[in-house]
Amino acid sequence: MHGRDRHLHTHEGKHAPHHHAHDGKRAPHQQHTPHRHGHGHHDHHDHHSLARAGNKKGLTIALAITSVIMLLEFVGGLVTNSLALLSDSGHMLSDAGSLALSLAAIGMAAKAASPGKTFGYHRFEILAALLNGATLFLVAGFIMWEAYGRLFDPPAVASGSMVLVAAIGLMANLASAWFLMRQGDVKDNLNVKSAYLHVLGDALGSVGAIAAGLLMYAFGWYIADPIISAAVSLLILKSAWGLMSRTVHVLMEGAPDSADPEAVKRELERIDGVQDVHDLHIWTITSGLDSLTCHMRIGEETDGQRVLQQALALVEERFGIRHCAIQVESTDICHAETNI
Repeated sequence: MHGRDRHLHTHEGKHAPHHHAHDGKRAPHQQHTPHRHGHGHHDHHDHHSLARAGNKKGLTIALAITSVIMLLEFVGGLVTNSLALLSDSGHMLSDAGSLALSLAAIGMAAKAASPGKTFGYHRFEILAALLNGATLFLVAGFIMWEAYGRLFDPPAVASGSMVLVAAIGLMANLASAWFLMRQGDVKDNLNVKSAYLHVLGDALGSVGAIAAGLLMYAFGWYIADPIISAAVSLLILKSAWGLMSRTVHVLMEGAPDSADPEAVKRELERIDGVQDVHDLHIWTITSGLDSLTCHMRIGEETDGQRVLQQALALVEERFGIRHCAIQVESTDICHAETNI
């Protein structure tokens, strides 16, 4: 970068926002191509700390409940000879591991950034969500394989005991889901959402086990056990596919749903004095933390500092992007660089 650099830093915390402008001179041979850069660095430490604490509490409660019910369904499945209960206990075993992984991811994300990892360890949460989605695929595949094996020769099942155990499991799963919704961010945090989907998958498994138990108890249809188990696994696969699609989109540096690049470009170009916006990049670092970089070309008489402030305010207020770096270039500077 050459000539005079202006850096605009905005901080948002418990105090009112304030701005700092710094001007510094470069060496004489560099003064022919000045640029202005704006970096929006908003300090949301308190907000993220509170969100992380809530997510951690919700996951811890859900992990405790899941572990207890997993053991109950496993023993109940062995005693009643129910595939639905055994498959659900296996699903809950993967859920317990997924919840533990999500808790570990929250701890990793809290680690400070380092020179080698300038964004810190936030992406570990996305990796945990991806792994959780993959385990859902494996569990669903195992259930379908076992269901196929029992389809042509369904064994007798102690349906009454099966319904009782499944009902207890359902209540526990709903309690886990409630705590995650109450304490955690299941809407926007992919890591917590992946754990939430695992818990909902458990609840579906329990509903399926109850339905199969009632059909077997009333009509002696033991084939209902593998059929309903396979149907529940298909629902689990659907949720897993949606989760993995979102995590892969983040890992591929895709733009967040809340900020369409074309819409952002149009809005920035509407700022008075802006002639062109180029080299625009928008991506998600982790759930709730989006970034933006771009270059903005302005007219010769346009106040670059004013444009910077308006641009930073616009991308935060309209698109929720709080981490951005914008370089403002004057038209006369671009002509000078072209002729050099």
